[in-house]
Amino acid sequence: MTCEDSVVSSPHPDLHDSALLRAARGEAVPHTPVWYMRQAGRSLPEYLRVREGVAMLDACMDPGLVTEITLQPVRRYGVDAAIFFSDIVLPLKAVGVDLDIKPGVGPVVAQPVRTLEDVAAIPDLEAGHVPYITEAVRSLVGELGATPLIGFAGAPFTVASYLVEGGPSKEHAKTKAMMFGAPDVWDALMRKIAGIAAAYLQVQVRAGASAVQLFDSWAGALTPDDYRDQVMPHSARVLAAAGELGVPRIHFGVGTSNLLPLMAEAGADVVGVDWRTPLAAAVPQVGERSVQGNLDPTLVFAPTEVMTRRAGAIIEAGKAARGHIFNLGHGVIPSTDPDQLARLTEFVQSYPR
Repeated sequence: MTCEDSVVSSPHPDLHDSALLRAARGEAVPHTPVWYMRQAGRSLPEYLRVREGVAMLDACMDPGLVTEITLQPVRRYGVDAAIFFSDIVLPLKAVGVDLDIKPGVGPVVAQPVRTLEDVAAIPDLEAGHVPYITEAVRSLVGELGATPLIGFAGAPFTVASYLVEGGPSKEHAKTKAMMFGAPDVWDALMRKIAGIAAAYLQVQVRAGASAVQLFDSWAGALTPDDYRDQVMPHSARVLAAAGELGVPRIHFGVGTSNLLPLMAEAGADVVGVDWRTPLAAAVPQVGERSVQGNLDPTLVFAPTEVMTRRAGAIIEAGKAARGHIFNLGHGVIPSTDPDQLARLTEFVQSYPR
């Protein structure tokens, strides 16, 4: 099934023809669509106000707060899509994994996964584990109208790294030690996480999300051979599950210039490209797929004319692709000036086709 064969009814008559969904399908667009990773919060003063005194995972489980935070950048910037406010470890928390997000550190797991028994102790995710997700998505779809909502999940390798390392890691040494030295445990863990991620995306799509993005933040730590053999089949399973519901699938990784053809092959309709790889170099690698990206997030700190000049070059490069969705090459930096992102959004949306 392709992303055109939608089996999920669109709640707004104009949603199917939104610029973002048209670009994802490789169709002509009225303007280059734009949204930003981590746009739901990070640098917005209104986000900081509503999050004051509220822990990250608590915020992610509050449908009213999720709705408000997800809508904030859409109201402020008029971007072409909303990204669902959540965290990649939330599904693990929902099924009972003892973890927390520590400010300034990131996800920390109380009992890291080491054995097959540890994997077996993690329940599979069902819709009943995350009723607040369904409620928030339905609320958002009603508020967003013709603006698409992008659902998301963490890719199996990245989520596995948190579970095995017990928290963030630069080297991923324990993760790779399991992958190379305990392949039975690794395979079981990746299957478990892929199942949870697939179910999590399907919950979001069935509630009304019109596209999904699979984030593989740490996949750049892998060689192409290791990615192909040990990771790609599991990411492909997640993307296939979303594809069964007929929505476009965006696949994004950090530092993955050597993996772009494989990430496309895994089942993406749109391949996200980080800022390290020139978009012109990425387009030929992904075949008949759209691309997303990829302005260096630090360029929003440059003079406006420098930022927009670089953005224009990226839009021009994107014209060679099947479709192009403009984005930063990674998430919005917390100290970003929201007014500068507003200028960037206006520039992209008004750029001549």
